[in-house]
Amino acid sequence: MRLLLAEDEKELSNALVAVLKHSNYSVDAVYDGLDAFNYAMSENYDGIILDIMMPKMDGIEVLKKIRERGINVPVLLLTAKSQVSDRINGLDSGADDYLTKPFAMGELLARIRAMTRRKTEFSPNDLSIGNITLSRETYDLKGPNGVQRLGNKEFQMLEMLMVNKNTLISTDRFMERIWGYDSDAEINVVWVFISYLRKKLASVGSNVEIKAARGVGYTLAEKQK
Repeated sequence: MRLLLAEDEKELSNALVAVLKHSNYSVDAVYDGLDAFNYAMSENYDGIILDIMMPKMDGIEVLKKIRERGINVPVLLLTAKSQVSDRINGLDSGADDYLTKPFAMGELLARIRAMTRRKTEFSPNDLSIGNITLSRETYDLKGPNGVQRLGNKEFQMLEMLMVNKNTLISTDRFMERIWGYDSDAEINVVWVFISYLRKKLASVGSNVEIKAARGVGYTLAEKQK
C-alpha cells in the first residue's frame, strides 16, 4: 500500500518512514502543507497521514481542499492538540481518524490498518487489463499460462501502469514514487525492473505489453492484433 506522510518535524518523519517501510508500506514524505496538497492531487494513495501544524498550509486546510476536489482517500490527522474541539474540527473537515502526539508506533500502525481496511472494502482487490489480473492483496500476476508472484517494486510499477493504462508514465515519476527523492538508486533501475516485468508478463501469456517511448517513459496497452 502507498501512503503520503506530511510531517514537518524531519526527525519524526524519518522515524515514521522507517517504521512504515519496515511494515511493507511505500511512503512519500513531504514537510509542508503545500507539498502535501500537490502530492495528494497528483498521485494515487491508499492513505494520507497529515500533521496539523505545518508551514505554508496547515493540515486542516489541506484536508478541506482535497475533499473539495473529490479526493476521498482515507486521512489520519496527527497533532499535539488534544482538546475535544480540535478533534471535532478535524473529523468535521473530512478526516477518517485522529491521533494525538506523542503516540505509540503500534497504535499508529493499527489506525492505518483500520482506515485503509475501510477503503479496501469498497475498492477492488484485483486489477484487470486484457487477459491478466493483478492481485493487490497477494501481489500475484495471473494470466492464461499461469501465475507469477511479483516483488514489492515490481508490483508497484505494474499497479501504476495498470491504473494509468494507455497513459505515458515518465521514468522520473517511477523514481519519485517508488524509490523516493532521497534514494541512491540510479535511474536505470527503472529499465531493469521494466525488463523483469516484461519477462513475467510473457511467462503468464499476457496479451498486454509495456511500450517504451525512448527517453520519455512507459505505457501499458493491449497488443495490436
